[in-house]
Amino acid sequence: MDFILIGIGILIVILQIANLLKKDDDKDIVERLGKLEKNVNSDLGQFKFDINKNLNDDFNKLNNSLEDKFINMNEMIEHKLLLINEKVNERIDQNFEKTNKTFNNILERISKIDEAQKKIDSLTSEIVDLQSVLTDKKTRGIFGEVNLNYILSSVFGDKKGDIYDIQHTMSNGSIADSILFAPEPLGTICIDSKFPLENYQRMTDRSLSATEREVASKMFKADVKKHIDAISSKYIIAGETADEAIMFLPAEAIFAEINAYHYDLLEYAYNKKVWIAGPTTLMSTLTIIQMIVKNMEKDKYAKVIHVELNKLSNEFAKYRERWDKLSRSIDTVTKDIKDINITTEKITKRFDSINSVDVNLLTSKEDD
Repeated sequence: MDFILIGIGILIVILQIANLLKKDDDKDIVERLGKLEKNVNSDLGQFKFDINKNLNDDFNKLNNSLEDKFINMNEMIEHKLLLINEKVNERIDQNFEKTNKTFNNILERISKIDEAQKKIDSLTSEIVDLQSVLTDKKTRGIFGEVNLNYILSSVFGDKKGDIYDIQHTMSNGSIADSILFAPEPLGTICIDSKFPLENYQRMTDRSLSATEREVASKMFKADVKKHIDAISSKYIIAGETADEAIMFLPAEAIFAEINAYHYDLLEYAYNKKVWIAGPTTLMSTLTIIQMIVKNMEKDKYAKVIHVELNKLSNEFAKYRERWDKLSRSIDTVTKDIKDINITTEKITKRFDSINSVDVNLLTSKEDD
């Protein structure tokens, strides 16, 4: 802007000089040029002063603007840095919390794994102990009896002696592992535990030859048939027990083996009227029997309730008859009370008339 003003000023001076050259002579020209020079020098000095002043003002304004912008930018940068710092700290805290939680979970799982490992080690030793126990026939028998008693108590609870009994002596001197006093038409059913294990293990041992496993299979069938015969002869007694008895196999694997691959044993047991049951099958059978017993008890109590309701109905009929009589008596007494109230009102009014000596009213009352 200032440079444009300077250029305009110079242009004006040149035009003035040109006009002077056209109109005046040399002397006037020299005088006028001198004056013009003074004016130009004065104007140029003023122009320089104005230019310097304007430049200083513009520079100061620019400097102030730059300082303000720099301060604002600095404040903005500091604010942004502060926000970034807060976000970073927040993220670090969150990541630290998550890491700490993950670390705690890992420690907890490691402790659980250690506990599980200890239980596995304990279970391994218990399995070894159980295998050593099951190698003896007597301990196997005890194991089967305990398992049978556990199933009976789980299904029937504390009803021992009412619905079932253990180590029950029969009339022929035989002692059944347990006996079930089921309702008719089932009747009393004996349950005996058997555990044919040795030949079963040899029969299913793949390390043995096929011939050895075939021999073990035949011996296993012979063992099972022997147990079936013993149960059929000892625990099915005419007039004392039902026509059937139950052979309980404590090992579910042996029960599954017989049902899957030895149908001839099932047919043999059926002909001997002996039911073969594993733990699951026996529990299901006992549960069904328990439901039958409960339904029979409900029916028995339903009959008792029906009889009592009939008695209550008769008593209620007598109660209603007596209440009707009392109600009629109350109605009669109520009518008598109303008549007495009317007579009382009349007597009261007559006494009032006498007290006021109103003869005319007395006469009219007598007419009434």
